[in-house]
Amino acid sequence: MEQEMTYRDKTKTVQIGDRKIGGGNPILIQSMTNTKTEDVRATVAQILELERAGCEIIRCTVPTMEAAKALAEIKKQIHIPLVADIHFDYKMAVAAMENGADKIRINPGNIGSADKVKIVVDAARERNIPIRIGVNSGSLEKNLVDKYGGVTAEGIVESALDKVHMIEEQGYGNLVISIKSSDVLMCVKAHELLADKTPYPLHVGITEAGTVQSGNIKSAIGLGLILHQGIGDTIRVSLTGNPVEEVKSARLILRTLGLRKGGIEVVSCPTCGRTQIDLIGLAAKVEKLVEDYPLNLKVAVMGCAVNGPGEAKEADLGVAGGIGEGLLIKKGEIIRKIPEDQLLAALKEELDNWHETVF
Repeated sequence: MEQEMTYRDKTKTVQIGDRKIGGGNPILIQSMTNTKTEDVRATVAQILELERAGCEIIRCTVPTMEAAKALAEIKKQIHIPLVADIHFDYKMAVAAMENGADKIRINPGNIGSADKVKIVVDAARERNIPIRIGVNSGSLEKNLVDKYGGVTAEGIVESALDKVHMIEEQGYGNLVISIKSSDVLMCVKAHELLADKTPYPLHVGITEAGTVQSGNIKSAIGLGLILHQGIGDTIRVSLTGNPVEEVKSARLILRTLGLRKGGIEVVSCPTCGRTQIDLIGLAAKVEKLVEDYPLNLKVAVMGCAVNGPGEAKEADLGVAGGIGEGLLIKKGEIIRKIPEDQLLAALKEELDNWHETVF
């Protein structure tokens, strides 16, 4: 049976550096640096770390002319497309493009007069650089707040489409749209409304989501509801913390939804009175261990020998704890018993062998 096309299959294809989004291309993971962009060394170091974690598009703030000029040197040392984040000053947008930005993120409503917006659009058109139009619920225009009786999904969508039309009127359609809210259900509704009204690819995220714990929960729920409907072409998990955590979370969300393959999935049971080993510590160590293996596997970490082997049978590899020892399990079959302090090493040996077989 032919699979029904989703919204993301029908969006326009947009080229960002050497990557493409929209038109059914894979959903790409974004993050944003929290270094001073003017500090090239620190910014490059953070981007390279994010690349290793799986980041595919990176955004840097450009609040000064020095930051705009730094983009040229940063670009030479990284391997993923670079997006310039612009607020208020159209000159920064132009300078960022002149210094190699692969995409710019602006809110045309706060760039200034129509003439200034035109200067930005003309510079983008000259280089065929995509413009990401970003609208947040926190900056919704007063007339739309009054019209809808508060900040609403309908108001966010109208604001975004107003900005899109502002660019379209100048004959430019190389656009990406981003509408964000810290209210998860409002954000979901806004994306549902917008997807029917525009052909442009959508960058999806829950803004100001919070710390690593609360932000992950809000992002997983919001992004899960949006992406599962076939909406969204790139994502960012916004967390108050190390941006590497954003990338890890984004990968896990996509993989959980079946939208991304690759990377080892670790499943582990909750602890209970039958647990005979340090399951919490072991599971954390296993999760850290598997980060460096480019394998599409499921690894189970189970706390007891009673239910462990049965619960781990759907995993490619697994360990189940006993009293001071554990069972090593492969494809549902118990391979051998191993002392507790050697479980991690045994699992690593199996992963190394698997990796060598594949590669």
